[in-house]
This record gives sequence, structure tokens and C-alpha cells, in this order.
Amino acid sequence: MQRHSPHSPLLSLAGAVPAEGRDEGVAAHYGDLFREQRALADGSGFVDLSHRGVVAVTGDDRLSWLHLLLTQHVSDLPVGQATEALILSANGHIEHALSLVDDGETVWAHVEPGTQGELIAYLESMKFFYRVEVADRTDEFAVVHLPAGSTAEAPEGTVVRETAYGRDLFLPRAGLDSFAAAHGPAAGVLAYEALRVEGHRPRLGFETDHRTIPHEVGLIGTAVHLQKGCYRGQETVARVQNLGKPPRRLVFLHLDGSEVTLPAHGTPLRLAADGPDGRQLGFVTTAVRHHELGPIALALVKRNVPVDAPLVAGTTAAAQETVVEP
Repeated sequence: MQRHSPHSPLLSLAGAVPAEGRDEGVAAHYGDLFREQRALADGSGFVDLSHRGVVAVTGDDRLSWLHLLLTQHVSDLPVGQATEALILSANGHIEHALSLVDDGETVWAHVEPGTQGELIAYLESMKFFYRVEVADRTDEFAVVHLPAGSTAEAPEGTVVRETAYGRDLFLPRAGLDSFAAAHGPAAGVLAYEALRVEGHRPRLGFETDHRTIPHEVGLIGTAVHLQKGCYRGQETVARVQNLGKPPRRLVFLHLDGSEVTLPAHGTPLRLAADGPDGRQLGFVTTAVRHHELGPIALALVKRNVPVDAPLVAGTTAAAQETVVEP
């Protein structure tokens, strides 16, 4: 059962409209979606991601132990270096996605909202004789995202996870209000999601389902280290890497801008030539409105769908760009 994260105090900011579904607990936007997107793209403001789960792993064996469980090479992870990692099922399907950083004493990870309970239960079951402690710190720490190019300074003592897309701060939850007052304007998760889709970055539970393998969504190299072994699901990863034939692939879609509504998650994709009654070849995973590109989406399609074939998402025309090669 998923555990819901606390509702953010920043929902009291002027113009805040609560997000729904998996992003419940933070603001979808603060009254002007495109202004918020442009601010993030320009390196201004911040995004409240305090609904995400926060997991901390301490102990002398934390890195060597996690190295055995994760798809990423973390046994020698340098202090302060950000990385991504997955936990797979025995069949190689993605079960958890972790955004990690080690501060020299603790490995901090933020994960999809509500998934930290199941993740911690799995980690606890694998402790054996290793000197590690695993804790859910969601009630104490909130994730805040500063976009790439931001000159905002993190509060002293804050754990920072820096990537090409910006900095994730593990901020004491009690300091959210004062951080917002000093580092506004706030941008909602819809703006954050629009830039994520533009960057072709998959998200657990959106671009993945119960049978997704890392190759299908482009996570080889970013979250999976091909020269390490000894993790659950490795056999599937190696087999698909050697054969080069994942059953599905992630694509980027430019959607018809004349449509009033966006295709929902799960909307069937078909060849445009076959019309809405044609054979389903995939489905939309995340559709957003982008401040420059208009309506765009990520989607999963069958591997053998021609890369230049015009598609239709429900009744919406869609032109595809390749993210994962067939």
C-alpha cells in the first residue's frame, strides 16, 4: 500500500492550484503555467517536490551494500556526486527508481511519492549482516528543485544533489516557507513535467508499467551500469543488451495543437493511416503543454513501428521523434 506524503505548506501561496493524482500534495501551478515554465528554463525560481519520498541509508557498509542491490555502480560513489539507480524484479522489470547522492555519512535518495514504504521494506529484507540502517525521512525532509542556471544558494548544511538539469535540495521540511520567501517565484509540477518531457526523461509509473525494462525507456547508461553485475534482474539486462531487441521503445511526440484537451495517460497510439479503429501500437505516457513547443508527449510504442510513421493518439494527430532506437 502506498503511503501518501504530507501536503505542502506552499499550497497556501497566492494562486496555488493543487495537483491531482500521483502529484497530490503540492501545487500543479501558481496561476500561470507558461510563465512558470519560462522562469525555470531561464534558471529562475524553484519547484516544490516535497511530495516525493525521502529515504536515507547510513552505516559503514552503505555503498558496498547498495552496490549489490542497485543497477548502478555505487561502491566507490564520490561524495556529492549525483547518480540514478533502479531496483529490478527477478525478470528485469523496473520496480523502483532512486535519485541518489552520498554526503560522506549518508546516502540520500528521493523516490516517487508513496513508493518509499515498499522500497524500504525491500531494503530491510536484504540487510543480512551488513552494517546499514535504512530510514524513511519524508516527514522531516522535503525535496526542492532549483533549475539549471539558478544562482540561488542552498541553505547552509543542506544536502544538494546536482545534475545537468539542476539541483535537488533535501531541505528540512520546517524550512520550506522561509526558503520560498527567499527564493521565489515558485513553479508548479506541471512546469517541471513539461521540461522533463522536453528532455525525454522517463518517470517511474508514467513511462513505466509492470513489465518495463530499462532498455525500453533509455535508462541504460544513466541508471544502469553495464560493467557491473550481482544485482537482481541483471540477466535480462545483459540478454537484451547483447541481442539488442527490447520489445518497446520510448518516443517523443509533437501533438496536433488544435485539440482542446491533451491525451490522457494510456491513450492508445495507432498508425494515422489506419485511423482510430486500427491496431494499437503503443500508448501515451505523459502529455503536456510546453511554452515553446506546444502540446508534446512521451509514449511507448512497439519496437517495429516505423520511426517516421505519422501516428494518432486517440483522435489527436502525432508526429514522432526517436528517443530509443528500434
